[in-house]
Amino acid sequence: MFVDWPLDQLRDYLPARTEPDDFDAFWAGTLALARAVDTPARFEPVDAGLATVRVYDVTFPGFAGQPVRGWFLLPRDAAGPLPCVVEFLGYGRGRGLPHEWLTWSAAGYAHLVMDTRGQGSVGTLVGETPDPDQAGLPQTPGFMTRGITDPEQYYYRRVFTDGVRAVDAARSHPAVDPERVVVAGISQGGGISIAVSGLVDGLAGVMPDVPFLCHHRRATEISDEMPYGELVTYLRTHRDSVERVFDTLGYFDGVNFATRASAPALFSVALMDAVCPPSTVFAAYNHYAGAAKEIKVWPYNGHEGGAGFQQRAQFRWLRDLLAA
Repeated sequence: MFVDWPLDQLRDYLPARTEPDDFDAFWAGTLALARAVDTPARFEPVDAGLATVRVYDVTFPGFAGQPVRGWFLLPRDAAGPLPCVVEFLGYGRGRGLPHEWLTWSAAGYAHLVMDTRGQGSVGTLVGETPDPDQAGLPQTPGFMTRGITDPEQYYYRRVFTDGVRAVDAARSHPAVDPERVVVAGISQGGGISIAVSGLVDGLAGVMPDVPFLCHHRRATEISDEMPYGELVTYLRTHRDSVERVFDTLGYFDGVNFATRASAPALFSVALMDAVCPPSTVFAAYNHYAGAAKEIKVWPYNGHEGGAGFQQRAQFRWLRDLLAA
């Protein structure tokens, strides 16, 4: 069933934003700290048993210079420099194995898949990157409330910084055209891509697919599906921390990053999605500052969104975008 407002109301939904006064200074300082570690990204060739793709095991410096893993795939016979898709992963997923990531290289793009620190152990794609900065404070199981009472310690400060540094790593490879880097992801990956779009200049495009990590307060008010349910559970327990939690989340809300983005964007939303409710996606989309933006609406789908149909739309949109 539909889980939110009618589509006409969603298209007009432009909620007031709650943003910390030092939002820009917070992120400028965070990224300066990360970029002060100038260790170059390592791209080590891997024999993955694939005849048409060159595969590299990537390690690059993320938050505070901490090593982050990934895969980098290139069409074997393509002449560079190529446009590159930097992809961020859904909640709980790790970078997996190279043969699980063949779509974008098959379409002719360079492709960097970023591992998500601390994730990759939920029975799907395996992860390899630890999260060494755990605050050790009480949290609801999962990642949403790790360090949530302090923006300096909050988990997604580290993840979003890793995402920015993943773009830096992709741009550093000689096979990549640094002016044609696109960020993309599904669910959590979509939320990371919105954050990165507000923190990195000169992106060629942004493709957030049924994005998570947007308009957190609204999400907790209309859905207790996980992972937003982790926030609900935490606040049900820590009854006196509601405003403190949402103060922290103001530094990490996709709506606030969207207002700082300028790259062309292709969003998607599913109207039966209780995991990332449509109003939270439209809140970010409607605040998105890039003039060239569109959103694909999947009326009868849940959090799976458009799946292969959305990916087909991305192929066409990206081809037209990069040909312009």
